[in-house]
Amino acid sequence: MANKNSNLGAAKSAKKDEFYTQLTDIEKELRHYKQHFRDKTVLCNCDDPFESNFFKYFVLNFNRLGLKKLIATCYTGSPIANRQLSIFDVLGVSEKTEDKPYKAVVTTVYDKTGDGGVDMFDVAELFRTGENTLTELLGDGDFRSPECLALMDEADIVVTNPPFSLFREYVATLMEHEKKFIIIGNQNAIHYKEIFPLLRGNKLWLGYGFSGNVGFFESPYEDRAVSSQHKEGMIRVSGVMWFTNLDIKKRHEEMILVRRYTPEEYPEYVNYNAIEVAKTSDIPYDYSGEMGVPITFMDKYNPDQFEIIGISSSIANPMKQYAKLGTYQAGGPNFYTTRLNESDITRGYLYHREYDRIVIRNKHPEAPKEEK
Repeated sequence: MANKNSNLGAAKSAKKDEFYTQLTDIEKELRHYKQHFRDKTVLCNCDDPFESNFFKYFVLNFNRLGLKKLIATCYTGSPIANRQLSIFDVLGVSEKTEDKPYKAVVTTVYDKTGDGGVDMFDVAELFRTGENTLTELLGDGDFRSPECLALMDEADIVVTNPPFSLFREYVATLMEHEKKFIIIGNQNAIHYKEIFPLLRGNKLWLGYGFSGNVGFFESPYEDRAVSSQHKEGMIRVSGVMWFTNLDIKKRHEEMILVRRYTPEEYPEYVNYNAIEVAKTSDIPYDYSGEMGVPITFMDKYNPDQFEIIGISSSIANPMKQYAKLGTYQAGGPNFYTTRLNESDITRGYLYHREYDRIVIRNKHPEAPKEEK
């Protein structure tokens, strides 16, 4: 466990992938899942109590969501510890609490101070009087520690922003413990050999997501960006999205297809029997074969409408996406000489290499007009 914790610490200091998620982004996403939370125990296991906006969202909406219990834990040396309402403010002690992992358990939320509303001061008072509990963990707060895994087993739904560098292991832990979840990850996770099979097998999918797949997070580090392209004091992280295995309306929305297939507009790949579709919006409605589409397709994926065959990085040992010479204007960084097959391709022949593609098939294509 010590080695695992050192890896976790390295992720925080070297990768700088622990960010403070904005409350507005949490509210925008979680409003779509309200029906899933009633009478459920929610665990936020990468979230410092009183520091995390995930904890704040759930505790202030505890009654509206109809939660049974809320649990939040943090690890030793959380980079956002004691930046807001601190642990010892709640406990009313002077002892320094930095670098100590805590567990907060909430089972009741009401207007404890009698000021006519519920806020974090009421929550703090409920902890102070023992109606909710705030205790130091025995271990280091790592989500893989025995006590944190026991809390995961107790929970119905896990909601958090795990360290991006540990995303593979975090998802594997959720799957091993058969948990429902809503978590934040990087778009690159779609490519991961550990994650893509789960997407293809409909064991997890994308949530509603950040606007333009760009999230703004407060950084716990000193190099917080301040410029015209960044929100003041925030880190702009591209390609972030929500991952979940809770059923949502978006997942069953049918994509409206408006393009008709023609060989001229949809070139075939040289080394795989599929057509190239450059943009998700260009998927033809009348093509029954396999198609290579951008990774961004996953944001529109409806398992009732499409079947996922594979991903280009591994589908053909590996599948490298090339369109025939002449399809694109020659030159540019995406062209280079290659030899794919000794029998029919000579050295020096030019091909256009695409970015990674998801290979899909339309389950219900319309018949071509000439066949109707």
